[in-house]
Amino acid sequence: MRIVFAGTPEFAALALEALIAQAPAAGWSIPLVLTQPDRPAGRGMKPCASPVRLLAQAHGIATRTPFTLSLKKGGAQAQAEHDALRAAAPDVLVVAAYGLILPPAVLEIPSGLAQSGGERLTAINIHASLLPRWRGAAPIARAIEAGDRATGITIMQMAAGLDTGPMLLAEAVPIGAEHTTATLTDELSRLGARLVVDALQRAARGALEARAQPAAGVSYAHKIAKHEAWLDFARDAALLARQVRAFDPFPVACLRLGDDTIRVWRAGALATEHSTAPGTVLAADAAGLVLAAGGGALKITELQRPGGKRLPVAQFLAGAPIAVGARAAPPPAPTGP
Repeated sequence: MRIVFAGTPEFAALALEALIAQAPAAGWSIPLVLTQPDRPAGRGMKPCASPVRLLAQAHGIATRTPFTLSLKKGGAQAQAEHDALRAAAPDVLVVAAYGLILPPAVLEIPSGLAQSGGERLTAINIHASLLPRWRGAAPIARAIEAGDRATGITIMQMAAGLDTGPMLLAEAVPIGAEHTTATLTDELSRLGARLVVDALQRAARGALEARAQPAAGVSYAHKIAKHEAWLDFARDAALLARQVRAFDPFPVACLRLGDDTIRVWRAGALATEHSTAPGTVLAADAAGLVLAAGGGALKITELQRPGGKRLPVAQFLAGAPIAVGARAAPPPAPTGP
């Protein structure tokens, strides 16, 4: 089986690593990897290769970094990418958090793996939700933000729509009270790596059964915008606590006290009754920075001042005291992504 892999972040790199490890025993080859172009990162904003590209290069696998695969948008450059993919002669395309839309013409390039139903499987995707819940760009963060009790991995057959293809394999993972997007992504990436190997092993035997996604329960995980990071203390404290967990590591929840924008890394909801204006500091000590919310109060235990490090609340307040009665500013109006 010849596999072309398309992915970009660490979530995808773990899946590629699992395929590389399994390849010798399974008789697989990975002639080509597609990933996003190098992006500026770090304090120096120097171009950095994606985790997937670094892994592929370490194993001597050819990589390509197209800006688009749309022939309409990319013209001759996109056509060259199609030609390179065709030259790799893949049996199947495996996709995980790639970040580029794959047009139907790309999905039709692999020769496909014959399945028991008579169809050929040409492209599969590792999606970090239990479809049809949370189709789209940010399924992990949106699941935490919404208070879902579980999420998971769905291995799906790729189709022209946004995460609308038939489901091949799925496995659930409970969402714990302490899960952040960072920790849940780590857990789901390991599950996705295991399930994609299982899916390809079954596909090689023609033993994958595709199930159409239910029509009911569809939701969309829209891409997270930076302006969403602002904590609106008119909301219920439980919602704010989920927002803090959902936006770790990006864009990181924040609030404004005086002249400082403070990033909030860890917080919990308190079922406290009060008649204080939302955003008012109720307590500021080693136990936590407590602010009144529209319902209850938010207890913050890990913060970060501009240009500083993440600190437990006791250390933060030792260097930058906050007075009881101070009030967080309302969120600014959105100005764009």
